[in-house]
Amino acid sequence: MSLPFSTPPSTATASLTPFKATIPQAKLDELETLIKIAKIAPPTYENSQSDHRYGVSTDWLVMMRDRWLRSYNWKSSENRINSFPQYTTEIEGLTIHFVGLFSKKKDAVPLLLLHGWPGSFLEFLPILQRFREEYTPETLPYHLIVPSLPGYAFSSGPPLDRDFGTGDIALVLDQLMKVIGFESGYVVQGGDIGSRIARHLGVDHESCKAVHVNVVFMKKPDGMTDDHLNAFEIEGIERMMNFTTTGAGYAMEHGTRPSTIGHVVSSSPIALLAWIGEKFLEWVDDPLAPDDILESVTLYWLTETFPRAIYTYRQNYPPPPIPASNDPRWYIHKPFGFSSFPMELARLPRSWIETTGDLVLWEQHQKGGHFAALERPDELKADLVKFVDQVWPGITGTK
Repeated sequence: MSLPFSTPPSTATASLTPFKATIPQAKLDELETLIKIAKIAPPTYENSQSDHRYGVSTDWLVMMRDRWLRSYNWKSSENRINSFPQYTTEIEGLTIHFVGLFSKKKDAVPLLLLHGWPGSFLEFLPILQRFREEYTPETLPYHLIVPSLPGYAFSSGPPLDRDFGTGDIALVLDQLMKVIGFESGYVVQGGDIGSRIARHLGVDHESCKAVHVNVVFMKKPDGMTDDHLNAFEIEGIERMMNFTTTGAGYAMEHGTRPSTIGHVVSSSPIALLAWIGEKFLEWVDDPLAPDDILESVTLYWLTETFPRAIYTYRQNYPPPPIPASNDPRWYIHKPFGFSSFPMELARLPRSWIETTGDLVLWEQHQKGGHFAALERPDELKADLVKFVDQVWPGITGTK
């Protein structure tokens, strides 16, 4: 029996293979064994700091390890994942996995939702849950497509025989949207690396008609001063600078020695828990539930995502002379929307953001951090609906 919202549009030209997450028990047993036998580092001054100023503490790591072994259940996560329609299809020689909620409305707006690192398609499941609770397949105003980026989760790639970057990802995802049946147009939303891919889509691909993001990575625009900024905006810039100074060591490692760190973190599930669990601790506003963190870490481990997913960081090392968002060639000459969350790593002023695209919607929120879709699904969903309601009639020529 097929799931609700699982019927692709009749305009789809690709062969879409229904997919279910099914991890063999032997692989789960191996994970449990590896967690049990993994060593924890000896006590140090640094790993004894409960405020995590030097990274995750031993107490947190031991607590999460014990929870992983005693109470967290991957099969429950698997059942939740499989309650949503999923597909795979072949694009540019890669197998691309995506979660999709398809509408039966002829005028439904296609929305492409993009995660980043250390995220996954899991980030958007709370938003999809809200849409399927609010609508039926007959009334849903949108088609919602959440792909696993190449190298992430159940998608294959990136290729082993050539370089591959955010522009290549954008090409694959634009093709994905076209073969699903949305060649006439779609809207993209992205956070983290997904925001960079969204910029590529908005600039390079005609079928992408509008771009909404919740972060832009950039430097101060040329000729701009801080005179007009308020205290909140200045604090946001300082937050970005502090992150660059004390929180971005992982990114340099990803960008300069991805092979080494890929091997290191792939050697033990506890190593993976420490490396990406740190981000789910530090980059949020209110703390995430421990099982939400364990679900993401478990998905990464079982799908061997980590070493396959960090390739985009190489584009930043050595740093380009002009960040893409500051480069006039990467200005988005299409409707551009932005959601600002206070605990974002780079919480930048509106006056900066609007130099990077035709900004038509700006929403400033009081709560939320880097993983906006996971932390504040109601707010991000509302922003996206507002953005689409504002821009789509003009794109389609309707009123």
